[in-house]
Amino acid sequence: MGPCPSRFILSVALGLVGSAVLLVPGTPASAQEVIPKLQALCPLGYVDTFNGKCSTLGVVSYTVTPTNGEACPAGWMNIGGGYCRRK
Repeated sequence: MGPCPSRFILSVALGLVGSAVLLVPGTPASAQEVIPKLQALCPLGYVDTFNGKCSTLGVVSYTVTPTNGEACPAGWMNIGGGYCRRK
């Protein structure tokens, strides 16, 4: 006996609904910020992706800049990993 036709129809319908959800304009998207890994540890708030990069995994978005061995400028705080974050 072959596959159940009702199960096939249900899977196709669910696939179409899932595709339609992705195409709806105006749905909010969470950005995943990825920065190069400058030191042995990732900055505070970032997760090591083990490919030479650090990521926020779409949870939070930060404005960061490399320290380049200098102190962070005014209005910025050192978050480790060779980066400063805007306060």
